[in-house]
Formats: sequence, C-alpha cells, structure tokens
Amino acid sequence: MKEVIKSFMDKKILLSPDVIENINEDNLDLIEELNEKNIIVLTNDLLNGDKEEKTEIKKDNRESIERKVKIVKSYEADPQKIEVKDFVSHFKSRYNKIKNILINRQDLQDVLSINKGIEKNNENISFIGLVFSKDLTKNGNIVIKLEDITGEITGIINQEKECFEIGKNLVLDEVIGVKGFIRNKVLFINNIYIPDTPYNKELKKSVDEVYAAFISDVHIGNKVFLKEEFEKFIEWINGELGDEKQKEISSKIKYLFLVGDLVDGIGIYPDQDKELIIPDIRGQYDLLADYLSKIRKDISLIICPGNHDAMRLSEPQPYLDKDLAKNVWALPNTFLVSNPALVNIHSSDDFSGFDVLMYHGNSLHYFIDNVDTLRFGNARDNASLAAKFLMQKRHLAPTHGSDVYMASKEDNLVIEEIPDFFVLGEMHRPDSTNYNGTTIINCSCWQGKTPYQEKMGNNPLPARVSIVNLKTREINIIKFDENDK
Repeated sequence: MKEVIKSFMDKKILLSPDVIENINEDNLDLIEELNEKNIIVLTNDLLNGDKEEKTEIKKDNRESIERKVKIVKSYEADPQKIEVKDFVSHFKSRYNKIKNILINRQDLQDVLSINKGIEKNNENISFIGLVFSKDLTKNGNIVIKLEDITGEITGIINQEKECFEIGKNLVLDEVIGVKGFIRNKVLFINNIYIPDTPYNKELKKSVDEVYAAFISDVHIGNKVFLKEEFEKFIEWINGELGDEKQKEISSKIKYLFLVGDLVDGIGIYPDQDKELIIPDIRGQYDLLADYLSKIRKDISLIICPGNHDAMRLSEPQPYLDKDLAKNVWALPNTFLVSNPALVNIHSSDDFSGFDVLMYHGNSLHYFIDNVDTLRFGNARDNASLAAKFLMQKRHLAPTHGSDVYMASKEDNLVIEEIPDFFVLGEMHRPDSTNYNGTTIINCSCWQGKTPYQEKMGNNPLPARVSIVNLKTREINIIKFDENDK
C-alpha cells in the first residue's frame, strides 16, 4: 500500500482521504492517464471511472475561475550574512518610516533633531525618536531615554500630566513624537504622540454580498488535532452541512485565509515528539494538502506560515517551502505568502477591494505579558486588545526581543499601509473588533489544549471559524465543536 501511494505522490498526484483505503497496485496504470489530463488529485469518483468535468481538478483551474486576489506585499527570503551595520540600518529604516507617519501631525510640524534641540534651554520643543529605555522613579514618574539618528535625550513624564497614561504603555524601541519644555538638556514631556491610525478611515464595504472566512492554527500532526471538527468545517464550507441559511452563506464564501501554524511541526518545544501522530514534516503537509484539496475550487485559499511551520522562526517568515509543502503548492486555488503579508481581495474596475494584513502573531505573548493594560485587561483571552495595541504602535513587534526578527536593511514589520482587515492567529481563540476603520480578527484553532498551551497560559476555544460579510462587514463565528448546536 505504501509503495502504491508513494508512486502517485512521486508523480505529484495527491490522493484524497477517501481513496487511500481503496487503492491498490491495479490502479498504477492510472498515473500516466491522470498526468496527461493534468489531474493532480485522485478522488474516489475518478478511481471508479466517473470522469465528469466537475470531479476533475485541473492545474489551469486558477485561470479558469476569476480569482480576485492580489499579493501586495510578501517577503521573499534573501540569505545573507548578518552584520552589525544591518541592525543599524534596520532601526534607521523603522525610525524613518514611522517618522514619516508622525511628521504629518499638525502638532509635530516644528520637530527638531535631538542634537539641535538639546542645546536650547527654557523653550518648548518637539522631537521624534525611538524609546531606548524606560524607568519608573521612586516618585512615581516615568523617565525615558529618546534617541534619533543625531543623538539622545532624557525625558520625564510627570504622573500629574494627562499623557502619563500613554507613557505607561510605551514599550522599548517604538517610535513616538513628544512635545515639552527643555531645561538643562532634559525634556519635561507635556504631550506624547503615537503613530496610531486615523479615526476617520472609512469602513469600506463591497457592493455585492460575498463572504471571507478566517482560520489558523490547524496543527495537523498533533494527537489532539480536531480531525472530526475540521472535517465538519470542510463539509460546511462545501455546502454539505448546516441549515438553509448557513448553506446560503457558505455558498457565497470566495476567500479562505489560513493564518499560520498549519502543521504542528517537529522539535518546536521540548518533548513535542511525544504528542505527535505524524512525526514526519512532509507527512504533516501532505495530510494538510489532502484536506485542502477537498474544499470547493472556487474558493481562493490564502496561506501564510506561523512559528510551528517548517522554516526559520525569524520574521518576516518566507512562504511555505516548495519542497516540504509541494502538495500544498500544487493545489490550483492556493496563494502562498509570507508572514506577515498584505493581500488585496475582491477588487474590480470600480472598487479598490480590501487590503488584508496577515500576521500569525508570535509577538502577542511578549506584549500581553509585559504591558500592564494588556495583562490586567485579560488580553490573553481577548487578543484583539493586543492586536489593537500593535496597530497603535504601527509595528507588528516593536520591542527588540518580542519576537525573532530578520535584521535586514529594511524593517518589514512596520505597518505602513492601514489595512481594512488585520488578521492574526497564535492565541487559539476567536476574537474581533473594529478599530478606526480596520476590522481586527483573531482566529480560533483546530487543536485541543496541549501541556505546552497550559504552560503558556493559553485558553483555547477551538473549532470556530470567523466569517465576514464583505457587504456589511458583519462578523459571525460558526462553531464546529461538540457544543455547536
């Protein structure tokens, strides 16, 4: 049996799960016929001789179906030796990008460089800089060290000032604007300006009623992968499950986003091997491809990796490896992008479409653990609070050490364009909100609670799918677990 399956896989022909138990050596003569017809998934219908057009999955299907998906930004790996100068260039890039956002604020039109402004005395002055350090004095005031390309200055945020609350949420290495009174080369800060997103951004809506679905953290390969629930989801999205209203909604889904941790991976944390039922990374991706091959082909699958996927941990992560995940790449309706990535969907001649920022969310843990308002606000169970925090900073991992990042000359984690949707995973439970015209969606998972999740303090709420009506921007969560009635 294994040799027969391998013969098909070697010819880049996937076997749907219903075929595997029925296939044998007598079927090997099908290989050449399937290759000639460009069929890349063998189903039971084909195996039994039903070769109607509707059961054939062709490589040119991507072109035969109009797919309104445009990859706006997706990082491609550029192997290089990392040097000290690359770190310097990286932070200069961050500073300049966010400075260009802040400089448009009316209150920051008179900004000076630190080396010029620090020489002034008893004057009101404005700076834009990167937070190099932050401490709390014994009197309860906040002291920060701010630096730009020209120098650094000490700033004091008195607890009596209105900006003190903003000061409490400052994190290291973020770029901010400040206004205050300078005396003896110390800045007494009266106002703090974070880049944030404008309040008047339009909540963009489509003219036609089309839906997008969002999932993440499938974790195929782990013993507690929720196989039955995931299969129910595939039945539902194919219109084979649910009441008439749900079937009407599922029939209008044209986009499915998979936001990282598609497989459980190998060697991600200590003793993970004891929790795996598929201890081979290719086997994990092959099973993922089998499942995805069963989803309606008019649905475009937009896929980014996460920290469990088979690639480097440093961000941005490139798209899935073309060798290890070759069967996912072979599917006719997949768009594979990096983590993070910016993707535009559903544009037309008279509609600009929706910009979707995909980020798996590895940095969320750091900020939830280290920012008081997030920790005390229970952001671990309400991840949209942490996602909004990143939007306000206009950076996906502002603090050095909040994730493992790639020290390239350009900081690719700055949120330069304001997205219509900001979608994340990692926290294993659904949550959503609208913030200044951006819909924030944190996805559920398809994995039960593991010992590692317990250790991390995560409280999974699995087998949920976030569905968005692009005409109304209404968000619904469809449940596929045992409590879904």
